[in-house]
Amino acid sequence: MIARDPASALRPGDTIGILGSGQLGRMIALAAAELGLRTHVYAPDSGPAFDVCAQHTLGSYDDETALAAFLDAVAVVTYEFENVPAPTAAFIAARKPVRPGPSALAITQDRLSEKTFLNDLGIPTAPFLQVDDAGGLARAVGELGRPSILKTRRFGYDGKGQTMIREGADLAAAFSSLGGQASILEGLVRFRSEVSVVGARGLDGQFAAFDVCENEHENHILSRTQVPARLSPATAREAIDMTARIAAALDYVGVITVEMFLVEDDQACAIRERLVVNEIAPRVHNSGHWTTDGAVTSQFAQHVRAICGWPLGSTRRHGSIDMRNLIGAEALTWCDLLAEPGACLHLYGKHEARPGRKMGHVTRVFPEPRDPSQEL
Repeated sequence: MIARDPASALRPGDTIGILGSGQLGRMIALAAAELGLRTHVYAPDSGPAFDVCAQHTLGSYDDETALAAFLDAVAVVTYEFENVPAPTAAFIAARKPVRPGPSALAITQDRLSEKTFLNDLGIPTAPFLQVDDAGGLARAVGELGRPSILKTRRFGYDGKGQTMIREGADLAAAFSSLGGQASILEGLVRFRSEVSVVGARGLDGQFAAFDVCENEHENHILSRTQVPARLSPATAREAIDMTARIAAALDYVGVITVEMFLVEDDQACAIRERLVVNEIAPRVHNSGHWTTDGAVTSQFAQHVRAICGWPLGSTRRHGSIDMRNLIGAEALTWCDLLAEPGACLHLYGKHEARPGRKMGHVTRVFPEPRDPSQEL
């Protein structure tokens, strides 16, 4: 663990550089402003974060001249998405602190390296095999069986970059449908629910996690998050412990999210819960959006605190939480949501409500019986 050094911490008025101009960058910038910090967003495309930052640069990730000028204006660099090109991360890291670091980015960008890393820590995942060509897919299916899921190793999100391998599926066509990219085949996990842990690790090694979230997806996109998740206290502690171990092994600084499957096994007439990690998101995450209204410290403020070398904040909840994404035309109900008592509406400033596009979210916080242990 590294002791916190106040002399090396950012100070109010300093500037955080953010790679990526989407809604996550927007919410990081808003949280930074509340803490007296400025933000400078760098991205190849204009996005919602440009509307709220102090400065922005429109430039490609391989434009070293533009990147150098951006770096001259910031004290630390973070990112809102995990697909920052490795050469860009290396260029920046040679000049300014990047938090989370490039090594964490490299591991989590590749599904094969990520799952290998997790298994090396003794953390369970779905069974998986490397697939480099159609013949490799046939061999992998022969070992893992059907149904199974073929996923590209890189650049997949919200169900993109993957296809289900069912009985009778044409394996050559399935491999081609993903562009013939290097992939992995995962065995299917039969789970009761999907949960996630949003946690943060500071520059001094301090770790803090929000309560475990339970997530529902529609068309591979997160539609609803409820907190606390329906799982035993022991399993919840295990989920948070797994996340802390992952963050420590990555020497991570910032908010990290670990998505997991909750599996129930029937053993000797008793149900046993166990966790299988699905993937790591090296950033703030959709399933943590509830924290802005439902916790003492939002995930975005927590991320800012961590990357600035500041103390982490309290993760205590204000109640039980229901957060729902507004996808596409669902955002057009904004007026009704504003009229609903207790509904906390967040719109991302996107002008076109396309199908499958995350336009905003609404959080509802419900009182819970007072628990003195939560007030420490």
